[in-house]
Amino acid sequence: MLYPWQGGDWRRLSAERERMPGAWLFTGCAGIGKQAFAEHLAQSLLCESPGPDHQPCGQCQGCRWFLGGTHPDFRRLSPFADEDEDGKEAKTTRKLPQIKIEAVREVIDFAHLTAHRAGHRVILVEPAENLNLAAANALLKILEEPPEAVLFLLVSHAPQRLLPTIRSRCRQFALTRPAESVALAWLKEQGIAHAEAELAHNGGAPLFDHDPELAALRGQFIRGLGQPSFAGMLQLAELLDKNKQLSLSQPLSWLQKWLHDLAALRLAGRLRYYPDQEKALAALAARCDAAQLMACQQGLTALAPFAQHTLNIRLQLEAALMDYLKIFAGAKAG
Repeated sequence: MLYPWQGGDWRRLSAERERMPGAWLFTGCAGIGKQAFAEHLAQSLLCESPGPDHQPCGQCQGCRWFLGGTHPDFRRLSPFADEDEDGKEAKTTRKLPQIKIEAVREVIDFAHLTAHRAGHRVILVEPAENLNLAAANALLKILEEPPEAVLFLLVSHAPQRLLPTIRSRCRQFALTRPAESVALAWLKEQGIAHAEAELAHNGGAPLFDHDPELAALRGQFIRGLGQPSFAGMLQLAELLDKNKQLSLSQPLSWLQKWLHDLAALRLAGRLRYYPDQEKALAALAARCDAAQLMACQQGLTALAPFAQHTLNIRLQLEAALMDYLKIFAGAKAG
């Protein structure tokens, strides 16, 4: 499936089908549909009756297998794995920290097999930056001399984290961020409430998990940041600590984006993530200490890698919010 904003990218890719490389590297920010685009290409390559502009037919045996997740000539490398729940038929998704070498070895063995349907074999790697070093080196070896009719599709939100040698073995293809009007129209079709604010909070990328309760909690948190006080920051930490399903990464991300807008408004007079909070941010930008703002941002960056660990969320968040208060500590009253 292609999203409404991907038609131009698909036509651009189709123009290169006659000189297909052994590996594509699809890049762009998170939330614009890179994975869906790569999957659509994989289905197109495995389709037995492709239509105009190389669109998969959706009806042939190859398409039915692919859409059912059982195509024998397709493999996926991902840090997401399904794990059976004890005594239940349902499955839950567990995020592994890395794509490991054992998984790469399995797809290398697959790549050297004969295709079941006498066509392409396709291997999708997403997100490719989650390859650990051993896995990346193993993948590099087969990218240097890929077997005939085997195509690797790498998807990456952060291609700079890939080995330079892997990037050099792939043909890079940057996917287009949708225009704001197109993204908003699509979100409204999906029934997303407060689509403008949600799109801005996600940096203009329309593909995100929308949780109304979490959005409401974020709103409370952001409004609290707009009125910084010692008691207020403690109340914010207490509020978020009550939500036991919340990881530290979420409020840290909200605070990082708030600081980004605070700095951007002070330095360039523009906002990205919270345009609906322009009045509060403008008042704070006039009071903030630039050095303390930078120090707070650096502290959050240092804490971010540990945000999924089993830390005491309340203590960590209180410390981050106390650093946030320091930004305004030197402001004169009135």
